[in-house]
Formats: sequence, structure tokens, C-alpha cells
Amino acid sequence: MNDATLVLNAGSSSIKYAVYRSETPTECLVHGQIDRIGLGPQHRSNGTDHPLPLASDATHSDILDWLTTHLAANTPGLTIAAAGHRVVHGGQDFVAPTLVTGNVVARLEALAPLAPGHQPHNLAGIAAIARRWPNIPQVACFDTAFHRTQPQIAQMFAIPRALTDGGVLRYGFHGLSYHYISTQLPTHLDNPDGRVVVAHLGNGASMCALHNRQSVATTMGFTAIDGLVMGRRCGELDPGVIFYMLRDLNMTVTEVETQLSRESGLLGVSGISSDMRDLLASDDPAAKDAIDLFVYQACKKIGALAATLGGIDALVFTGGIGENSAPIRDRILQGCAWLGAKIDHRANAQAAPRITTPDSGLSAHVIPTDEEGIIAQETRALTCAPSPLVE
Repeated sequence: MNDATLVLNAGSSSIKYAVYRSETPTECLVHGQIDRIGLGPQHRSNGTDHPLPLASDATHSDILDWLTTHLAANTPGLTIAAAGHRVVHGGQDFVAPTLVTGNVVARLEALAPLAPGHQPHNLAGIAAIARRWPNIPQVACFDTAFHRTQPQIAQMFAIPRALTDGGVLRYGFHGLSYHYISTQLPTHLDNPDGRVVVAHLGNGASMCALHNRQSVATTMGFTAIDGLVMGRRCGELDPGVIFYMLRDLNMTVTEVETQLSRESGLLGVSGISSDMRDLLASDDPAAKDAIDLFVYQACKKIGALAATLGGIDALVFTGGIGENSAPIRDRILQGCAWLGAKIDHRANAQAAPRITTPDSGLSAHVIPTDEEGIIAQETRALTCAPSPLVE
């Protein structure tokens, strides 16, 4: 059988893709990533760099149309039989993988204002697949779903009850990544059900406190802007700053949203780049400020999540920065010395599975995430088992 499942993971600055054999959804046949979207996209497939015949200002939709054409032409002998997608925001209604229908798409479009840097790109992926393979089933897998195990108090803001009842909650994101990491903890940790903080650090960044491999608390909230410093998003911010921008600077709502979600974070502080690699290579003092703020906020949030857990047994680094930037891991672990962290510098430089010494008060680990693998498994399960469509 040559049926295959295509997975699309369209993020704020990258598009990851993978093709899996449908009968064995853990068997990845093709995988790749197009990153630095908006900065001059770069394509890497099956570990090799490839030219991307698109303009430097190519949009997500441009790239997705090129990618589906490219995959259709370069997967001979395979029939794309289903597609799975990372969808960032599922709101209150979508708490499990869901077959895509017109009604589902409309409801997901209504959630786009809560994740403007992601949801439109996720939906663009669904549309691109429908154009190329109009008759195959598609499955939406949600970043918010993993966090629904959190206690009610962890999901609430201190706002009028009517707003809370209307859905203004701390949803949390990067749930597909955290789901995958939770499945890997038994391989890496002596006590996988203990108190674990997972740091998903990339252009989008968040952290999640796990106990019994379930989400207890997370740094992101109602939208994916909250929490840590990110590539272009501001992270934690006093709401009074927004009032000031609107009232005293006479900015429009759109201008405020653009500044906080697309022009802030590492890019806003440095004025140079949203990419941590560019900042680490720069001698500009503003680049140093951006890196320092990123590390400072990360250390602060680890402390807060440790408090929600009543202590911390292990810290896991994942995501583009978490997996690949030894200097950032080093600095964050230095900031966790008060928790007993003792870094193994040689292991850290090699991104070894464990990067703390045997006598460290907490163990720290580097575990590459695999959101695409989780999506493939959930897509296979849903498209091969009888399941009612969500309407």
C-alpha cells in the first residue's frame, strides 16, 4: 500500500512538513522545513539545503502553493491520502483532533483574532491542500487541547466572571510539542511523572509545567502573545502600556496589535533581527539587550512554574532555540543555579540528551520535539476509525 499522510505545521516564520506512510505513521518518508519567512525563506529537506525559487518577500500562501506542487512532483509512487495540520487555537470547543469541514473552517476563522500570527497560516495550509488534493480528508490538531487538563484556577484571569464565562481564559499553546515531549519523558527521566518544566524556545516561545505528564500551568494565555520574549512578540506586558499607546500616543487598535505581535520581542528590542542566531553573531549592544531580556524572562518564568509545581525535578529544552543554541541553554541554567542546576558544559555544547552533572539538584535535558509525528499519528487514528464530523 502506497498511501501516505502529509503533515503541515505552518508557524509564524516557518513551515514544517513531513510525509508518513499511512500504514505506519511513525515512518517518516520525507521531512523538511522552510524557515526565515519574511527574512528571505530558506528550504531544507531530508537534511539537505535546497534552492527555493521564490522571492524573498514570498508569503505563507505563496510558499504553501509552491510546496504542495513540489511534493506532488517529488513523491513518485506515493498517494497522498490524508493531511494533518497544526492549528494553534481551538478555543473552548475543539479539545481533540477534528476532521475538517466547511463549518469547522468557519469556526476556526472566527478564532483567528486570538492567534493572528498563526491561525491564518494554519488555515492557509488547509486551503492549499484542498486546492491540490480536493478529495482527501484533512484533520486539524490543536495546540490548545493539551492544556485543558489544567485546574480551573490556572486557566482563569482576575476579570469579571461574565468575561470568563464568555471564554476569556488562559488557553496556552505549543500543546502538540508538549504532548510529544510528554511521551518521551520515560526515555530520558528517572521519574517521568515528576515535576517537569518544558521550555519550548523558538521564534514563538513558551514554557509548560508538567506533573504526571499532564499540563498544570503554562506561560501563554488567551493569545500567543503572552509570556516569554519571542522573535517578534512582546510576551509579558502591563495592560496599561496598551491603554497608553491607544490614549496618549493616539495609535489605532491595528497599529498596537502590529507593534506588539510583529514588531516587538527580539526584533523590537534589538532593532536588528527576530532570529536568535543573528543576535548571537552581532556585536551591537542592542542585540545583547535583546538576548539578556530573553534569558531574564525565561529564568523568571521557570521560577514561577516551579512554584506552581511545589518544586522542580527536571527542565527540558526543546524548539528551535532550545534544541540548537548552547549559549542560551547555558545562560538559562546559570540563572537556575538557585534551583540546584549544575551544567555539564561539554554535554551542553554537544546538545546531549542530558546536559547537567550527576550531582545537579535538577536534571536538564535536550529533547528534540516532533509535532509532525504527533499530528501524523492523530490524523491516521481519526481518518481510519469511524468518527462523527464535528459540525
